[in-house]
Amino acid sequence: MDNYDYGIIGNCQSAALVSNQGSIDWLCLPNFEAGSIFAKMLDDKKGGCFAIVPEGQCATLQQYIPRTNILSTIFEGKEWSFELIDFMPRYHDYNGSYHNPPDVIRILKLISGKPRFKIFYDPKINYGEFPTITIRSEDYLKSYSAKGAYESIYLYSSIPLEVINNGQYYTLEKNEFCNLSYNQKIVPLDMDNIELELELTRAYWMSWVSMGNQFSKYNAEIQRSSLVLKLLSFQNTGAILAAATTSLPETIKDVRNWDYRFCWIRDASMTIRILNQLGHVNVAERFLNFILNIIPYKDEKIQIMYGINGQKELPERELSWLAGYQNSKPVRIGNAAYIQKQDDIYGVLMDMIYEYLLLYRNNALHNIEDLWTVVRTLARHVINNWDSPDQSIWEFRSNPQHFTLSKVLCWVALDRGAKIASLFNKADYAKEWEEHSRIIKEDILKNGWNEELGFFTQSYHGTNCDASNLLMEHYGFIDASDSRYVSTVKKTYENLCKDGLMFRYINEDDFGKPKSAFLVCTFWMIKSLYRIGDKQLAVEMFDNILKHSNHLGLFSEGLDIESKRLLGNFPQAYSHLALIDLAMVLNSEK
Repeated sequence: MDNYDYGIIGNCQSAALVSNQGSIDWLCLPNFEAGSIFAKMLDDKKGGCFAIVPEGQCATLQQYIPRTNILSTIFEGKEWSFELIDFMPRYHDYNGSYHNPPDVIRILKLISGKPRFKIFYDPKINYGEFPTITIRSEDYLKSYSAKGAYESIYLYSSIPLEVINNGQYYTLEKNEFCNLSYNQKIVPLDMDNIELELELTRAYWMSWVSMGNQFSKYNAEIQRSSLVLKLLSFQNTGAILAAATTSLPETIKDVRNWDYRFCWIRDASMTIRILNQLGHVNVAERFLNFILNIIPYKDEKIQIMYGINGQKELPERELSWLAGYQNSKPVRIGNAAYIQKQDDIYGVLMDMIYEYLLLYRNNALHNIEDLWTVVRTLARHVINNWDSPDQSIWEFRSNPQHFTLSKVLCWVALDRGAKIASLFNKADYAKEWEEHSRIIKEDILKNGWNEELGFFTQSYHGTNCDASNLLMEHYGFIDASDSRYVSTVKKTYENLCKDGLMFRYINEDDFGKPKSAFLVCTFWMIKSLYRIGDKQLAVEMFDNILKHSNHLGLFSEGLDIESKRLLGNFPQAYSHLALIDLAMVLNSEK
């Protein structure tokens, strides 16, 4: 698996990664941040997997059923072929509620001949810390933890359970199924039930995609990316995950391995802004409810990130028994970044709220006063704290500084806050926040611009280049035609771009110098080049970067500069939201 040759399936409750050879190598149940059931991605021997292993040589072809998150893997031997369909059920039930159980369904469809295969079913509950015991009953295989926190899962199948449990080869003569569930089933399963789940789930995803805006260019890429973003939303609370995985390394055999199965206010707000623009209002409404539930309205202690159920404490620990992806240790769960101060979150969140109100103001009447209280809380915090150092959008773990983009996004918070105040006819607030935003802007232009170097620097009075400063124009802080911005874009391209891929920065951080390209920065650069008039170069770079997705059009966090292989947690919301944002810009001009 050199290029993350995986597809993702899910139902906004959890998600699984399925290899192009039909093996489930990552799955957490009952939800995204639970302990893993299969984690072969993080340890070939101890992680566990759920694989379909044909007898004899064969070729495989993996693709999504169009406009869905249902994955098809076709196995073709010399005289036989069959299709493996993987999905997690999601649809509206008879009373309009969502049906999205913590289940993975695998359908084996006979195409031709008499294929033989065995099922390698090897769950390793709770990240495989302790042994998992599997027992066979009349109706299911039950696997449970032998030690530590108790967890269990159930496998139902039309294939004889002893065949699966013993790893025996089986001849496929008709369509068969496996249903892996966190819960024990009450109603007996049969093929009719399973096929109905498939058709209802297929109809749900196709309907969801159809509600989004359509585009003349890059429509397939936008749809696939929007489906990824939808999968990373958590139905129960409205939280948006940064990614579905933990500890996939930014660089092979390096230590930049983090758990991304949490809700960063910044990433989630950017995601919601994009889904809003595509017309998917329900996701936005659920996220706003999440925000209203977690933000202490009149208390200023707002975190940069939360657990998907709103947890405020996300202690970080290492799973020493796992080897890590391609021996990239450590494997971490939890994320210590939750204690950091990052002032950029206020601007991104305020911008998202403003966009939401512009698009769906009438829909927000039921929580309009709650939103206004949140807006005032955010604005008050920015006014009181904007001139103190923070740890930046990149989460430097030491040495807080006056990072330029953090200040820009403080300006964004008050600029959008003033606009929201005007929408609500709150003239006094609008006047006060406009004045504070003017003060912040003057401070940035004075201290963040390096006249000698000709670009806005990573931090005040610094000399380092930072791709995040490209967002200055994207958020309306500076015009694309401003000579300072044009120069910043060109200098950033010159200093941080290699082979059409962007570093975040190249100065040393807490772990040394970054070694991999960051995909979101690459998309930012392409958008910036397009904005300043280098449109041909921008389109060429975009068409080139699209070639670096995996076989299903999915992107992780970064790319290795030399080999161009995908790196970092996968699939990454940041990368896919930036792809959509850029593609919409490229569609905006004829």
